[in-house]
Amino acid sequence: MLDALLAAAMPNGPFVFVLLTIVLGGGAAWRTGQAVAEAWGALWPVIAYTLLIAAALRFLDYALFSGPLLSLSGFAADFIILCAFALLGHRVRRARHMSEQYPWLFERIGLFGWRLRRGW
Repeated sequence: MLDALLAAAMPNGPFVFVLLTIVLGGGAAWRTGQAVAEAWGALWPVIAYTLLIAAALRFLDYALFSGPLLSLSGFAADFIILCAFALLGHRVRRARHMSEQYPWLFERIGLFGWRLRRGW
């Protein structure tokens, strides 16, 4: 099943996949997740915006590289990968935000987390 999903995601080869989905779409999804976290937003807008980015990538694949426009499996593969980028970006920014906004209450632990400072 994973092979079929990867084949659907890369109809034009791995170079186009990496260029569009990972570099262009991944960067946009990462910044989208960070922007929503910066505004103290929930996770559902991240998912909604990622759907729009995945649709835009499907169109770019179609317009620039003659890929399939209405490929459900290709769209799903792009969406899953972009969701990972967006959710990671959201979590990294939220962890940084919590430790910067409330330095007396929280301290950062690693890239993705924060905890109450000792003594609270």
